Amino acid sequence: MKFLVTGINGQLGHDVMNEIQKRGYEGIGSDIAEQYAGVADSSPVTTMPYITLDITDRYAVMRVIQEVQPDAVIHCAAWTAVDMAEDDDKVEKVRAVNAGGPQNIAEACKAVDCKMLYLSTDYVFDGQSTESWDPDCKEYKPLNVYGQTKLEGEKAVSNTLEKYFIVRIAWVFGLNGKNFIKTMINVGKTHDEVRVVNDQIGIPTYTYDLARLLIDMCETEKYGYYHATNAEVTDENAGCKTGYISWYDFCCEFYKQYGLKTKVIPVTTEEYGLSKAARPFNSRLDKKKLVENGFKPLPTWQDAVSRYLREAQL
Repeated sequence: MKFLVTGINGQLGHDVMNEIQKRGYEGIGSDIAEQYAGVADSSPVTTMPYITLDITDRYAVMRVIQEVQPDAVIHCAAWTAVDMAEDDDKVEKVRAVNAGGPQNIAEACKAVDCKMLYLSTDYVFDGQSTESWDPDCKEYKPLNVYGQTKLEGEKAVSNTLEKYFIVRIAWVFGLNGKNFIKTMINVGKTHDEVRVVNDQIGIPTYTYDLARLLIDMCETEKYGYYHATNAEVTDENAGCKTGYISWYDFCCEFYKQYGLKTKVIPVTTEEYGLSKAARPFNSRLDKKKLVENGFKPLPTWQDAVSRYLREAQL
């Protein structure tokens, strides 16, 4: 198979490219920078073919996809700065990237009859439910500009194509780029205590594990909406909280695994303040559709954190 991957200078695109190479497929990476600008870790992505691409440029997207003629496009590129997206002078740009970009790619994929996999987010929901969100749930109520524009991107893909996968993820961390674990470990090294919200629940997603699943999907024609995060811990003897967790639980676990003694203080979202954008309280994503369609679920988040900390060497 031949893949075109957007956003390879980000966390997920980096790992998707490496997974493509691992399986012996052909992978071409793209991003808006003039050359690969991700972590210089000597992994295959750093030397694989690269194309500069502005996904908001409809004609450039059509030209590149027609030239590459991929079997599948994995669309990782997105505006992910959630709070900055709320700024009035940024909204138009956020919409161009998160809604216009997927529309351009979907139209180009349709023109060459290739598959498209679009990464989306739990933020398309309002987070007010007490149950896990089903991937085929249509009760969309995004609370912020980021969620609204990602939802618009979903609709652009599903209204344009038949050969599409829409995969919603949450709480992402990976080797390439910024994430919650990196940020909080750096803070924990210089502070005696940190405050972390305890009333937003979900499960993290390790991009290394997710990349494997995304390629698994593209090898099939089992199209549709999916939810994918690492698995919740169910064994009470596992040494960490079982079931769904909060950001506070998450921080406590990776501090423990890393060996940091920094005190973690649980606070409510309201007590924490700071954020411009409203966040969903319930980011629980129902993943049973993966198993129903024969896909191998991701490992537990605790195991993912352990492997990530060994690789990241923070």
